Amino acid sequence: MKVHHLGVAVESLAHTVPVFETLLGQKAGPVETVAEQQVRVASFRVGESRLELLEGTSEDSPVARFISKRGQGIHHVALTVPDLADTLRTLERQGFRLIDRAPRVGAGGERIAFVHPASVAGVLMELIEEP
Repeated sequence: MKVHHLGVAVESLAHTVPVFETLLGQKAGPVETVAEQQVRVASFRVGESRLELLEGTSEDSPVARFISKRGQGIHHVALTVPDLADTLRTLERQGFRLIDRAPRVGAGGERIAFVHPASVAGVLMELIEEP
């Protein structure tokens, strides 16, 4: 298991991407829209992991709701797992509250699922199946 990426909720990619490009000394990858999650994503490679800036595509998107409640900042931590469906079944048996009981498609076409922050010390966890 490793940290795949940190997701950071931002109000505007147009304003925030240049800040991170300066901070990290690199250009962001191409912006990707993930319609199912109502989000636009700009990514940076940081060592073996990534930093993803997340901008909601509508006022009622999960990222926009997060920002309205908590402000901009770290939205989630993503970890890789070898078998996502098996991991979800195991976590559910162990009493974890899952947002997704089955894998779905996320940014980059990866298979993902979310674990509710109430089960993980207030941290939204994204699980990503290793390719």
